[in-house]
Amino acid sequence: MQYITSKQFDKNFSKLSKKIKEKAIQQFKIFLTDPMDQVLGNHRLHGKWSKYRSINITGNIRAIYIQNGEIARFIDIGTHSELYS
Repeated sequence: MQYITSKQFDKNFSKLSKKIKEKAIQQFKIFLTDPMDQVLGNHRLHGKWSKYRSINITGNIRAIYIQNGEIARFIDIGTHSELYS
């Protein structure tokens, strides 16, 4: 599995605290090895996001992605309310 990031993802990632960035990097390493590892809480989204999936970075921080074959494109990262409101 490989992943790429969108400009929106990069912009919002840069705003995260150092601690959350470090946690995100840990989670992405797990994702590359096993995208369905239970620690990620990987799940399909619904409604307008139905083509996308989400993984947990921390209790409230999520990363949204869409998968095309062996490439995951992360489109955004932020709190649950920032992403889904």
